Amino acid sequence: MNFPVRDDRNVILIDALSALQGGGQTYLINLLQFMPRQVADKCRVILLVPHGEQHRFGIHPNVELFSSEFASKNLFCRLIWSKFYLPLHLKREQVDLLYCPGGFVSVFGNWKTAVAFRNMLPFSIEDRRRYPLGYMRARLAILRWVQARSFRRSDLVIFISLFAKSVIDVVVDNRQGRSEVIPHGISHHFRKSPHNAMRGLPSSYVCYVSILNVYKAQLEVVSAWSMLRSRRVCTEKLLLVGPASDRYGAKVIALIKKLGLQDEVLILGNISYDDLPMLYHFATINLFASSCENCPNILLEALSAGRPVLCSDYQPMPEFAGDAVLYFDPYDPKTLATQLVRVLDDPVLQRSLGQKASERSLQFEWSQSAQRTWRVLAEVASGSVFPTALST
Repeated sequence: MNFPVRDDRNVILIDALSALQGGGQTYLINLLQFMPRQVADKCRVILLVPHGEQHRFGIHPNVELFSSEFASKNLFCRLIWSKFYLPLHLKREQVDLLYCPGGFVSVFGNWKTAVAFRNMLPFSIEDRRRYPLGYMRARLAILRWVQARSFRRSDLVIFISLFAKSVIDVVVDNRQGRSEVIPHGISHHFRKSPHNAMRGLPSSYVCYVSILNVYKAQLEVVSAWSMLRSRRVCTEKLLLVGPASDRYGAKVIALIKKLGLQDEVLILGNISYDDLPMLYHFATINLFASSCENCPNILLEALSAGRPVLCSDYQPMPEFAGDAVLYFDPYDPKTLATQLVRVLDDPVLQRSLGQKASERSLQFEWSQSAQRTWRVLAEVASGSVFPTALST
């Protein structure tokens, strides 16, 4: 194999083949946008992206984009390509560090490896059991094994919450590599207050943005809304925003009909990323009822809107929201109904919670998250310490 002439920069390759949509792309875009100048000068960065998605990642002039049409066809092709071709590519480019933000290392070899832990579900036995026996449980069990292997063997694991690190420290033994806890940030897209609400929205509503799935507890949220309506006259509507898994989504729709809430609980489906800030900012209350998260991006986005937030009391939600929200047990609808009554009928409390939420959100900035990530990647790649203060 003929190797190109190498300069004195360390080479970092980021395997982003799995970043097809949503949070994975948001993470990478912010990482590239806030790359420190010192890293760009001292490191050669190659980004491996899905074929046809290159236009989304052409953000930093110092980042080289590479894609494979074959690897982008489907998961099976991606695994085959990663197993047999990626090692050749890593050797040809003389890569010092392979970073896999998708949760497991593509391939090990004579290069250092770093991996990000972003999916808690495979490691939550309680939440895995919420799924019926079948494909999903089997898939999560396989992911648990694959991810644990990556965490055990990698030179660096980037956690996005202290809670996530505490879980892996217990269930994955003999980890030898370095660990860093670097939470995600909040895009400025969500901090801007929209001028106008979306056409057709209710004048007053409680908003829950999240995929309809078993660990998101929409069934319990709907039950809590029914209890709320039995305690007070409700002019507010409940908005459920997000795509639905077929089986669980059908259960939510069936419960809404059973409780006679067709005109009170509105399922909006998947709303574009650009419209989400408007939904958060014009909500009377934003709520988040998930029981399984690593870094709850939706919670952070809701905090940045400066509206009252009611939140699941499962970790890591308290780690991120602190005392800026009111908590409830997502699987006890009575606790949510009680908190809803408390906030909806108290304008002073609404203002106080909104202010606390806005202030808390300022602790999470993508510029800081990206700089910390690049610093630790550069340090592992080079084996040397980078300066604390980096500039973009």
